[in-house]
Amino acid sequence: MGKKVQLKRLQTQRSAQLKRMIKTTDSRLKPTDRTPSKKKPKPSDEPNLMEKTQTSSAMFFQYNTQLGPPYHILVDTNFINFSVKNKLDVVKTMMDCLYAKCIPYVTDCVVGELEKLGPKYKLALRIIKDSRFERIKCLHRGIYADDCLVQRVTQHKCYIVATNDKDLKRRIRKIPGVPIMNVALNRYVIERMPDAFEPMAKK
Repeated sequence: MGKKVQLKRLQTQRSAQLKRMIKTTDSRLKPTDRTPSKKKPKPSDEPNLMEKTQTSSAMFFQYNTQLGPPYHILVDTNFINFSVKNKLDVVKTMMDCLYAKCIPYVTDCVVGELEKLGPKYKLALRIIKDSRFERIKCLHRGIYADDCLVQRVTQHKCYIVATNDKDLKRRIRKIPGVPIMNVALNRYVIERMPDAFEPMAKK
């Protein structure tokens, strides 16, 4: 019982001492005894600078002015393979889709990927080496076609990307003003095309 009484006394003494403590805002304290209060920094007149990626001059009011007939279409590896499986003539079906002249472009990376895939894709290689296809030389190292196409499309906004690759589509959708062409229902379908050049959107 004696220990409990002593503990109660100690607790009451501590609480009394805490109550006696003077706050820093008390008027009785001298200015030297007060702790300096943290002042909020005054807002400066200088504007905050923000870094933003430079948009292409072709993007005027979110509309790509570089798109228009004759269309320049960057072709991916699996787009050619899907066209072969569906027995589609690449250039003719492109023209049927867009109702205008289309020039398919193939990068060195795409050709390199098809060559690596082996003899199964001989027909796809033969299609790519057609005189109607334009060849684009790659100056970078490696032959990973997806990175090559994304890099080229971000630099030059005059291309439509023809691909059936889901990951590549996801990456290209993040780039403004770049339409995507893909193989669906035994024909070519275009997405994200401006209203002025969108013949397939209403069908």
